Amino acid sequence: MRLILVRHGEAHAGFHGVIGGPTGCSGLKPHGRRQAEALRDHVAGSGRVQADVLLASVLPRAIETAEIIAPGLGMKTFGRECDLCEVHTGAADGLDWAEYGTRYGSFDMEAEPDRVFAPGGESWNSFHERVRRMLERVAVDYAGQTVVAVCHAGVIMASVRVLLGIPHPGTGARLKPTNTGLTEWEHESALDRWTLHAFNEASHLLSLDREA
Repeated sequence: MRLILVRHGEAHAGFHGVIGGPTGCSGLKPHGRRQAEALRDHVAGSGRVQADVLLASVLPRAIETAEIIAPGLGMKTFGRECDLCEVHTGAADGLDWAEYGTRYGSFDMEAEPDRVFAPGGESWNSFHERVRRMLERVAVDYAGQTVVAVCHAGVIMASVRVLLGIPHPGTGARLKPTNTGLTEWEHESALDRWTLHAFNEASHLLSLDREA
């Protein structure tokens, strides 16, 4: 089974403005749509990905990205999985970051791994446990298939930490997935072993970078 994680295109949600959970996320910026279109054209023209299944998180920025790339994969529909979402923001969804600071204060999730982001949300540890369970389930549910899953930077980074057994806290080095970058895992069911074949593959963005 192959699992190709795709980070969504550049979105309005981020670490400025509004916190982008299901309510706060307003989808992709124009440049994010161009990134997704570049990925669509790349996979359609190169045959790089022969997908059996397309999934997306339930957040608008991931759904919009999946809608754009689906034709390039030969897909007309795709599934939506909450387990592919970024850290669940709970009651903070839709708040301006400044208002979040007033209500909940600032904190480093890595430094306080059991503290939830906001009431009803997730902590660093519970988020990583969700990603771990998702990976285990996908490996069983889609055995022998190639799955493309449009998700978020946090999910991609968590997959690397969980599957490679990176200790917490780490060394201070960081991962930084690019918008629409591809990260490819292979699961061997006989050995219950994961192999990382590619991280943050983003050659399809070179033409956009030259235009910028």
